[in-house]
Amino acid sequence: MLPPDIPPLPALTRAEGELIDSYLEVVDLLGRINPARSTHTYGALRAAQALVGRATALRDALTLMHQRGESEVHAATLTQALRVLDGERRAGRVTVPPASTS
Repeated sequence: MLPPDIPPLPALTRAEGELIDSYLEVVDLLGRINPARSTHTYGALRAAQALVGRATALRDALTLMHQRGESEVHAATLTQALRVLDGERRAGRVTVPPASTS
């Protein structure tokens, strides 16, 4: 059985694409740092060190959008892109897991 087809990414400007990519990289790193979900300090430390560079890339993407006159964030389009790129699952690692029912 084949996996379901992934819907295509919506049309994004280059800066919007960089924004989405940088945002998801930051989310992934925060998920690795999350003390409620991590198991080793070294992995969390490495993720925290990388976070600085990825946050800078995120800032640069937003700066580029602003400089190019992209003054509005098209939330519906960017939300669609995040969903296609598994953003909901990736962002879920940043949250505190639900309490155990046992």
